[in-house]
Amino acid sequence: KSRLPSLPQHVVLYPLVSKSLRNIAAGKDPLEGQRHCCSIAQMHEHYSLGYPDLDELQKNPQPLIFDIEVLKVEPPGSYQQDPWAMTDEEKLQAVPQIHKEGNELYRQGKVPEAAAKYYDAIACLKNLQMKEQPGSPDWIELDQKITPLLLNYCQCKLQCEEYYEVLDHCSSILNKYEDNVKAYFKRGKAHAAVWNVAEAQADFAKVLALDPSLRPVVSKELRSLEARLREKDAEDKIRFKGIFSQ
Repeated sequence: KSRLPSLPQHVVLYPLVSKSLRNIAAGKDPLEGQRHCCSIAQMHEHYSLGYPDLDELQKNPQPLIFDIEVLKVEPPGSYQQDPWAMTDEEKLQAVPQIHKEGNELYRQGKVPEAAAKYYDAIACLKNLQMKEQPGSPDWIELDQKITPLLLNYCQCKLQCEEYYEVLDHCSSILNKYEDNVKAYFKRGKAHAAVWNVAEAQADFAKVLALDPSLRPVVSKELRSLEARLREKDAEDKIRFKGIFSQ
């Protein structure tokens, strides 16, 4: 550990910095809630930073002592920046590697870890996309890079049984790309998992209309859904019979 003292005049902006660091630790955007203006304006704009200790420090700057602890030492070349810390060019260059790492983790059966990688790659591209005019050629190009990553992310979420997230993401894809077979198929599986029978059947029918070669796969999913429905009906009959016989 090392201890670094700091004088009050040098930490007048520390509350804003600390808020950003806390956002990062919580997995949020470090600039969440901030406007595009100078730091002094930010301080006057926000009555509260959301943390009582930071609000007090902002009102009454105090001398600070920082404890810095080394958690680990990484070999040269192994460090990978978090997406929020990258420049636009670094984000664009990092996406293929992050995508590759996600695929490798998925092949190894490390599904939550793979989902985290896909999420990081999506975050890089989404950050760049926010700077483009919606519908512009650059915006569309970035969106077309985001879509396969989002579908991979949805596949992970299917396996993690987080079905409603899959429904939301696949629907957002289909709102833009009505012929995306993979999005219909994954959404159909998610609908089936949460007993949205009619919606699942409609999505699987759309898959067949767009790609008839997938009939064996779709038929398997529909047979599985029908079998689960029969089991559920049998369980419900037993349960209700017990209720009414009391």
